[in-house]
Amino acid sequence: ESPCVFSTAAQQRSTGDECGPEDPRDEPKHPLSDCALEHKAIRLEEQVRDLTERYRKALADSENVRRRTQKFVEDAKLFGIQSFCRDLVEVADILEKTAESAAEEEPSNPNPTLKKIYEGLSLIEAKLQSVFAKHGLQKMNPVGGKYDPYDHEIVCHVPAEGMQPGTIALVTQDGYKLHGRTIRHALVGVAVESQE
Repeated sequence: ESPCVFSTAAQQRSTGDECGPEDPRDEPKHPLSDCALEHKAIRLEEQVRDLTERYRKALADSENVRRRTQKFVEDAKLFGIQSFCRDLVEVADILEKTAESAAEEEPSNPNPTLKKIYEGLSLIEAKLQSVFAKHGLQKMNPVGGKYDPYDHEIVCHVPAEGMQPGTIALVTQDGYKLHGRTIRHALVGVAVESQE
C-alpha cells in the first residue's frame, strides 16, 4: 500500500508544480529584501549594457582589422610587381629610343634589313605596351595637361607659345602609373610666360 501512497503524493506534487503553489507557506523565503533585489537587478542591467557595448566595440574593431587586412592583401596583389615594373619601363625607354633612331634612318636608307629591324622593334614595342596595359601599367600622356607634382617632375621651363602658362609643353622621360599609382614621375618641361 505504501508504494501507491507514495506515487499519489508524487502526482499531487507534480500537479501542484504545474498549477503553481496554492499555499503561500510553500513559497521559499529569500533572505534579500525587495530593495536589495532591485539594486542587484539595476547592477546586472548596467553590467549587461556595459558588456553589450564592449561586445559591439570588439565586433567593430575586428571588422576594421579584417577590412585593413583584406585591403593590404589586395594591394600586395596589385602592387607586388611595382619594382619589377620600374625595371621594365627602363627597357621600354631603350626600345622606344632605338625604334625612333631606326625610324630616322629608315627613310633615307633603302636597306631592307634596316626596314625589317624597324618593323620588328615596332612590333616588340607595341606588344610590350599591351603587356603593360594587361597588368595595369600605363604610360602617362601629360603634354597639354596641367602640371601635377604627384605625377610630374619639372626639368625645364619653355616659353608659352600658344599654350597656357603652367601647362606641360614637353616630356623628356615618360612617366608610368600602376593601377593609378605613380611608379615613375614624368620628367616634363612646363610652359611659362616669356619675360621680355
